Amino acid sequence: MTINIRVCTHDDLSELRAISYKTFHETFKNQNSEENMTAYLEKAFNSKVLAEELSHPLSTFFFIYYEEELAGYLKVNVGDAQSEDMGDESLELERIYIWSKFQKRGLGKYLLNKALEIALEQQKRKVWLGVWEKNQNAIDFYKNMGFHPAGAHSFYMGEEEQTDYIMVKTI
Repeated sequence: MTINIRVCTHDDLSELRAISYKTFHETFKNQNSEENMTAYLEKAFNSKVLAEELSHPLSTFFFIYYEEELAGYLKVNVGDAQSEDMGDESLELERIYIWSKFQKRGLGKYLLNKALEIALEQQKRKVWLGVWEKNQNAIDFYKNMGFHPAGAHSFYMGEEEQTDYIMVKTI
């Protein structure tokens, strides 16, 4: 089993957009209307938005490859790139997206460990994330990795307001 992780660059924009659409749609299509799903995908993962996110100096994307095939990605934020004001001692794990055909192979754990490694290198005291209250598989995964619930915030899927749990791990 060969697993590689590398930093994404602007040259990866089209691949990033494709894997974002694919993984998000696969994961949440059965629990959301197609109208709300389409609205969210077009808003969150259009080329302009992703290019801006790639350009932000306090955000970093990483691709993960399984047997040389793109399997998913990680996005981490610090400072004012965080989606909530959690302070300078925090690193936000904004996205771990794994294509369904690569799930259950430990790739999420590889990416989570990459985020923890970055947090330690940058001398952060905690790592936090938002996870949809109905995504029980992800909630269980994060709990097993030492995260605990610490609040909630709103997330909009198109016109529908949903709730994300905020989970935190002190390092």
